[in-house]
Amino acid sequence: MMSEERQIIRRVVEHYALTGEATDSQVKVTRLPDNKTSFVEPTADGGRGITLDEFRVDGRLIWAAYSTRTKIVYFSDAHRT
Repeated sequence: MMSEERQIIRRVVEHYALTGEATDSQVKVTRLPDNKTSFVEPTADGGRGITLDEFRVDGRLIWAAYSTRTKIVYFSDAHRT
C-alpha cells in the first residue's frame, strides 16, 4: 500500500503529466527548474535538504517530493530541455 505522502505526490505528478498544470486543490505545488533531484527548503534556521524521488508517468520522468512540514509538493520535469 502507498503511503499518504506518495499518494499526494502521485496525484500531483499525474495531473501535471496529463495537463501541464502544476496545481492541486489540497496542497501547494512548487515547480522547480528542470532536471533537479534535490532542493533546499527555506526554514527559520536556514534550510532543510529535500531529495526528490523518481516518478514515471506515461514514459515521462518527473522528480518529486512532499514536505510534510509545509504541505508543499516540489517537482522537477526531467524530460524538458
